[in-house]
Parts: sequence; structure tokens; C-alpha cells
Amino acid sequence: MSGHSSKPTVGALPDTTAESSLVPVALTWLVWSLFAASVAVLVARVRIEGAWGVPGVVAVDGLTALMWVVVTFFSGIVHSYSRRYMAGSAHETGFFLGVFGFTAAVMALVAADHLALFAGLWLAMGLVMANLIGTLDGWNQARAAARVARRYFLASSALLGVALTALWWATSATSVSGVAAAADGLGGPAWLVAVTALLLAAMIQSALVPFHRWLLSSMTAPTPASALMHAGFVNAGGILLLRFAPVVTVDATFMLAVVAVGATSALLGKLLKSVQAAAKSELGCSTVGQMGFMIMQAGLGFFGAAVTHLVLHGFYKAYHFLSAGGQVEHTSAAEGDTRETSLAGTAVVLATGVAGGALFAVLTGKGMSVDSGLLLVVFVVLTTLHAARSAVTHTSLSANARYGAVPLVFLPAIAVYALVYEAISGVLSGLPVVASPTQLSAAHALVAAVFLAVYVAIETGVHERSQRLYVALLNASQPVSSTVLTATEDYDEH
Repeated sequence: MSGHSSKPTVGALPDTTAESSLVPVALTWLVWSLFAASVAVLVARVRIEGAWGVPGVVAVDGLTALMWVVVTFFSGIVHSYSRRYMAGSAHETGFFLGVFGFTAAVMALVAADHLALFAGLWLAMGLVMANLIGTLDGWNQARAAARVARRYFLASSALLGVALTALWWATSATSVSGVAAAADGLGGPAWLVAVTALLLAAMIQSALVPFHRWLLSSMTAPTPASALMHAGFVNAGGILLLRFAPVVTVDATFMLAVVAVGATSALLGKLLKSVQAAAKSELGCSTVGQMGFMIMQAGLGFFGAAVTHLVLHGFYKAYHFLSAGGQVEHTSAAEGDTRETSLAGTAVVLATGVAGGALFAVLTGKGMSVDSGLLLVVFVVLTTLHAARSAVTHTSLSANARYGAVPLVFLPAIAVYALVYEAISGVLSGLPVVASPTQLSAAHALVAAVFLAVYVAIETGVHERSQRLYVALLNASQPVSSTVLTATEDYDEH
């Protein structure tokens, strides 16, 4: 019909220059300035040896400089994006103050060396993020989501307080670096309490199963806040384990438990994602699974790989959340079966995975001996291959062409992963523990076998045959009821 365009118009985009507070402009410039300064600090930190900071209070090491660059970059993107997204909102100034406050809290956290300062900033980070989730104070569901998140974050902070108190009691050290230096003498009940509390605090912050409901209940958050949450906030669990790596690597059995925890969340996140209908909920379940992979890598003793994973995942999730609208449109326009099961296609995927694993091993040196490096290669291949297949699936290529395109996407992707991993490991080289591979045991083999069996079953759709499992997954992925809009007319108000 004449007069109709192919794309419906829903109204003009807001004018970011009209009647806008100076606060968003100033904070956007400030955070990009911090990014430029952080890049300079990272370069200087790599080139200049020695200790930086105030002993026992603040320490600027490789991890600090790297996280400053990553956090300020993501924050800069979110600030810039929000200039238009939040334009005209009564909550615009408060939102920008919250995002910048979160950025400042994370930057201070990764530099904090004093145990009390570290704990206080961990708490502040969670409280600011809870406020961002409930930005729209007139929206009951948003306020409920903020309350849910706040309870989880307070529990995480309490557990961290227990862990740090136990470590102070066992070592008499009042700094993170002091605890690391005394870690060789740790053991017994105080150590067990500390590492258990550390792991639980990391699991809550990274939304691992069974602590994932706060993340799935946070869909009321403005899209830029969701991008910052999934690209930065949930990564705090991996940062926590890296900061206290000398403590958690004391016992190989505990490290195996960390692997099992990560593997469980990686698989359940993938299963939960398969029953989601909403784009943001699907991305949320994907985050649960990807954080499981990150924790698994830490449990294998490769903390540099865990940091690499959180950085790359951050870029991936920030892009997908900020382009969520386009993703919905693209998905609805590209219906079709996304799983072909031909023998030729399966052979291509397997051969591609083996080639990618060999490439990763050659570039990083991991997987060349019989230790946990072998499992690291397997898990990196799985997560990268899955991302490559997902990217290819959402194209207009035919089924056969998709399988041919998988190696073209996957092999460069895993090469980039390997090179980034090597670069990040070099930046982190001054930390007490960056890589601590362990010898493989029968328990490792069992965990790996179960993981691969379940992963293949999910990929081939075996789980879809059980209605009971479908209902269980649907129930497990439901947000807290008070955070859900149930009346259609309510959507028009928010």
C-alpha cells in the first residue's frame, strides 16, 4: 500500500541536546577521560617494574590496570549510549550518577589491598547496582527487582566478610597481599570456612546456579544498566577468586569442587536458555552459563584464562544487550530450524573443534602435558565453538553453507582467544598466582565425562523429549513473581 514503509515508525528519537542536564555530558566526558588515563596506566604498568600504590591500602598491579581499562571502556559505551536512551527521563541525572558511581566503585575495588576497604567496596558495588536495577522508582516491579538483588548482594557481602575475617584470624594479615604471602601456611577449619565463603560470595555475584534468580529478576533494569551488569558486574566473582588465588589453590580437592560448581552452572545455564522466549531472558541465562565456564577455568588453576573469558564475554554481552532491539527484529524475521543433524555436518563440527583445540594448544602451550591444561583446551573449544555456531546460525545461509562457514568463524575466533589469553597472562604476570595447573585425577575425568555427555545431549536436543524436564527448567528460570508485570496495560506506563 502506498504511504507505508517497510519498517514501522514508533516516534522520533529523543533529542539529546534539548533540555538535558549537564550531568550526563560531564560524566560521559569524564569516564572517557578515565579510559584514556587507564590505557596510559596499563602501558606504564607493563613497562615499569616495582610496586605501585600505598602499601597495605592500595595496590596498582597488572590486574588493576587491566580492569581499569575494561571497566572504563564499557562504562564509556554505556554512558554514550544512555545519552539518547535516557534523554527526557525524569531519572536521567540519577541514572548517570549511578552508572558513574558503579564505575568508580569497581575501579577502587580492583585497586583495594586493605581487607576492610575491599569488603566495603564490594558492598558498595552491589548496592549501587541494585539501585540501577530499580531506577524507575514509580514502577513497583522495578523496585521489587531492586529489593531482590539487594538481598542477594548483602548476602554476598556478608559471606565475604566471614571469609576475610577468617583469613585475618588465620594469618594476622590486614591486606590482600599479606594474606597471599601467608597462604602457604593456611589449612584447617579457618581456611575451610574462608574458601567456602569466598566461593559462595563469588557464586552469588556471578549469578551461578542456584543463585541466578536475582539476575533473571533484573529485567526491569534499563537496557544500558543490564549491559553494564552482564558485561562487568557478574565478572566480580572471577576477580574475587583471582585476588585470593593463593588461598583457594591450597587444596586440590577444593579446586576440583570449584570446577564442579562451574560445570554445573555452565550446563544448567545452557539448558535454561533453551526454554526462554524473551531476548533479555535468553541473554540472562546465557550469562549464567558463561560465568560457569569462567569459574571452571579458575577451578582448573588457569586464572589468566578466567580473566580472558570475562573480558571477551563482557564485549560479547555489552554488544548483545545494547543491540537487543535489533536482535528481536532479526530473530523474528529469521525463523527456522537451528539444529541440523546430518552426519556430514556433525563431522565438520567435530573436525573443526579438534583443529581449533590444536591451534589453541600450539599458541598457548596449554594441553601439551597431562594436567588440567587439557581440560582448559576442551572447555575453551566448547564455548568458542558454541559462539561461532550461534553466529552462523543467525544468518540467511543454507544449512550446508552454515556448516562450511563454522570453521571460517571458529578458527580465527579461537586464535584471537589464544592471543588475548597470552597477552592478558603477560599483564597479570606479577600476581602471586596466574596459572596453577593440577595433575588430572579420576575425579577430573569423571567431571569432564559427565560434562561432555550432558553437553552433547543438549546440543543434539535429547533433553527436548522430556516434558517434565521442560517444565522443571521453565520453573527454575522464572523470576521472582513480584518483579513480573502481569497486566498488559502496565507496559504503557513504563
